[in-house]
Amino acid sequence: MIFYLKKINIFFALSFLLSVNFACAQQKINTSLKQDISETYLDSIKVKLKKKWPNNEFVNLVFHGHSVPTGYTTKGVVDRLQAYPFRTLKKVNDYYPYSVVNTITTSIGGEQSEQGAKRFKTEVLNYKPDVLFIDYALNDRGIGLERAKIAWEQMIQEALAYGTKVVLLTPTPDLREDITSEDTPLAKHSAQIRALAKKYNVGLIDSYLLFKELAMTEPLIGYMSQNNHINQKGHQFVADAIFEYFKNQPNNKNK
Repeated sequence: MIFYLKKINIFFALSFLLSVNFACAQQKINTSLKQDISETYLDSIKVKLKKKWPNNEFVNLVFHGHSVPTGYTTKGVVDRLQAYPFRTLKKVNDYYPYSVVNTITTSIGGEQSEQGAKRFKTEVLNYKPDVLFIDYALNDRGIGLERAKIAWEQMIQEALAYGTKVVLLTPTPDLREDITSEDTPLAKHSAQIRALAKKYNVGLIDSYLLFKELAMTEPLIGYMSQNNHINQKGHQFVADAIFEYFKNQPNNKNK
């Protein structure tokens, strides 16, 4: 009887270890896939960025969304050139010194994704974006997950049909919500955006997760100009994350 019980205990112990190893392996696979898309998703754009005159051509980076990419800080003050779209432009142009890169913002302060979707074909695709960034989640709390999902999917589908590379952004923080909680509206919108990026196999800048991790080591107030608007430091934090998509990997540096 004792021998039988020992066999059962050993069986359960082995089963537990196997399940833990499988979970760890699965996490590594998911992390690897995430890294792979950030490393390779914009490879065709990188080729264009490397070309020298007279063979170089302009590359349009279009940022669609609300007040944050527009550059709103506090009390209605707008600091356009310090917002993450133009900080991204600076980083990309410095990295690819022969490139002709345009940053175009079609974002409007106070707008949510349904409104952005309505003007998408006429006021966004008309700029012929090579890469499109979508950032609406902060304001989508007002319309809810279901309506936001419909609007985001419409814009993603139309952009992909046009031939544009699409990069989705989860929201930057709102200090009135607990960023460590999984039950807040922003956390739920972030989860939905991650799912959309996976469904359509497009790029993802997980700003919400990055700020969540940052909050474990320092107060986020140092990155905010007001409760729901990041400051210059916060914009640089997002621009640095976006730039990871444009960097060459060491083995591709000279291609």
